[in-house]
Amino acid sequence: MGILDSLHPVPGLKVLVTGGASGIGSVIASAFREAGARVHICDVDRTALDTYTSRHPGVTASMADVSISSEVDCVIDDVGTALGGLDVLINNAGIAGPTHPIEDIDSADWDRTIAVNLNGQFYFARRAVPLLKQSGTSPCLIALSSVAGRLGYAYRTPYASTKWAIVGMMKSLAIELGSHDIRVNAILPGVVAGERMDNVIKARALATGMTTDRMRETYLQKISLRRMVTAEDVAAMALFLCSPAGRNITGQAISVDGNVEYL
Repeated sequence: MGILDSLHPVPGLKVLVTGGASGIGSVIASAFREAGARVHICDVDRTALDTYTSRHPGVTASMADVSISSEVDCVIDDVGTALGGLDVLINNAGIAGPTHPIEDIDSADWDRTIAVNLNGQFYFARRAVPLLKQSGTSPCLIALSSVAGRLGYAYRTPYASTKWAIVGMMKSLAIELGSHDIRVNAILPGVVAGERMDNVIKARALATGMTTDRMRETYLQKISLRRMVTAEDVAAMALFLCSPAGRNITGQAISVDGNVEYL
């Protein structure tokens, strides 16, 4: 295999993408499908699932709240039926959580952010790893963290806390699973253009008394390249990590962010 050939994932990979019906997850799922993978997605939004699968024939799907372990169990059962095994887990599902000063954060909002962003990744890793151990195709686990998993993030404490924890989980699993030839990495997206980021900017502007336009400018000024990244940029990194070219990359928290200098 030549160097250029090694940059492409092996066709036929069996891939599960959590939170895969919209946003970054849907772009990652589509990228793997276009690369010849067999893809299963899960999402909590039935309408988004139906829309995605109608547009992408061959992609199978499950509806699930990733914070509920029994629903995660059902997704893994569906993966076994639909794909007959698993080579790649993309642990992507997550929520933005509240945007408030710490004294104004409701306990229920904190608990929900932890439940979805962190517990969900644990539930999927716990059930998926036995399948990955059976894979003969250089299995991978990719955890979606955030640039907020390497920087402090004022007014977004629940979110940042989960994203730092995801990096710790990834590094621990990379050590634990290395002898099984399972590679584990985290992707840390930066300021990703799209509806979700628009909502975050509006919420943080409100929390700080700043206009939305000024808050958007503030975000861009914190990025060395002075631009947002796209979901496609994140998907490209996921494809690379699952390709033969990434066969010796594990235990890494890789930022795709244009170098966010601070938050």
